[in-house]
Amino acid sequence: MKTLIRAARVIDPACGRDETGDILIENGRIAAVGRDITAQADEIIDAAGLAAAPGLADMHTHMREPGFEDKETIATGTAAAARGGVTSILAMGNTLPVVDTPEQVADIYRRAKADARVHLYTVGAVSRGLASREITDVEGLLAAGAAALSDDGVPLMNAAIMREALLRMKPSGLPILSHSEDGDLVAAGVMNEGALSRKLSYPGRPAVAEELLLVRDGMLAADTGGYVHICHVSTKGSVQYIRRLKEAGVHITAETCPQYFTLTEEEIEKQGAMAKVNPPLRTQEDVAAIIEGLKDGTLDCIVTDHAPHTAAEKARALPKAPSGMVGLETSLALSLTVLHHRLGLPLSFVIEKMSTAPARILRWNAGTLAVGAPADIVIFAPDEEWTVDPASFASKGRNTPFAGWKLRGRVRRTLVDGRTVYDLAEEQRQ
Repeated sequence: MKTLIRAARVIDPACGRDETGDILIENGRIAAVGRDITAQADEIIDAAGLAAAPGLADMHTHMREPGFEDKETIATGTAAAARGGVTSILAMGNTLPVVDTPEQVADIYRRAKADARVHLYTVGAVSRGLASREITDVEGLLAAGAAALSDDGVPLMNAAIMREALLRMKPSGLPILSHSEDGDLVAAGVMNEGALSRKLSYPGRPAVAEELLLVRDGMLAADTGGYVHICHVSTKGSVQYIRRLKEAGVHITAETCPQYFTLTEEEIEKQGAMAKVNPPLRTQEDVAAIIEGLKDGTLDCIVTDHAPHTAAEKARALPKAPSGMVGLETSLALSLTVLHHRLGLPLSFVIEKMSTAPARILRWNAGTLAVGAPADIVIFAPDEEWTVDPASFASKGRNTPFAGWKLRGRVRRTLVDGRTVYDLAEEQRQ
């Protein structure tokens, strides 16, 4: 099977490419990239006026399966990924049961083989049951195919377990993903701690809770020579500490999410639980620092922390509602709208942060359009305006604070291994 994508603006940060050209796909792989490719093809995709880039690699999602299929399934979550131009995802292990044994890792991959529309990888837990009391079988989890280790969803409060895990992960070269919030400081908090939380009489989650655990894990990485990746960075202080740790030569990388460079804590007052997320939305000063951290490379990548919940759960009063928001279907457009259109950063910058860098961190065969690479491709209209409508989401989750937002940049088609897994034109015909 041969497919020819014709006359696209081909953007591939891994190869330093940003030019109009064609992409030839043969048997699920990139066969050629260049101008005026004349090979015969079974399918021709006219991409004139559109951009073609490596499919996005989202290294922080919650698929909710097994155990919470009322919120999301692998089938619906990966359909949402395809709709958002995401061709590879990393699923967190805070499911029921927790992904804390090699058998559970194998079960996730069996489910993905049957139902996933995009490439799905899973983490293995660092501690059994995410309880911070007993370390898991690190080597067994890796042998079963865990793409990283993480207790994400809750912080790993046991420093001894984190230190041992960093040591045992070293031979793999893969990171431990740290949900950096000190559990003792955020136990009852529902929003950012500050003047607004006091005004609203809600318990807060202080910025120092994130920064404290981040610094601990950075110090442990320095001590062991291990590799730590900091999840969903949200504060100015965190950016500053990560910058210093990198300058000191610590093996540390970090991510943030669109909500942390687009929204502030005021959304809690406007939208209630729909804007409740961990770590919480912060201040405008933090937003500015997150953007600066992305620009100077302190923050390596942009992920979604896609966290679907039911409408009934999000309708609860703020203290009782779960934290989290969906993001797979809006992340590219939000990033393009803010970083490219508003701030003038190049398209290649956004693709680097959302595709090339996460693939590099996790050593995935992804994030590039080099000849021989898997033909995982997102075709999008960088300037097309559209309005976020949660009713149209493929995800079961409708819990987004971006409903009604007008965004610029729309996914037109997504290909995985050369096969179209999402086509906007087809969706609009239905």
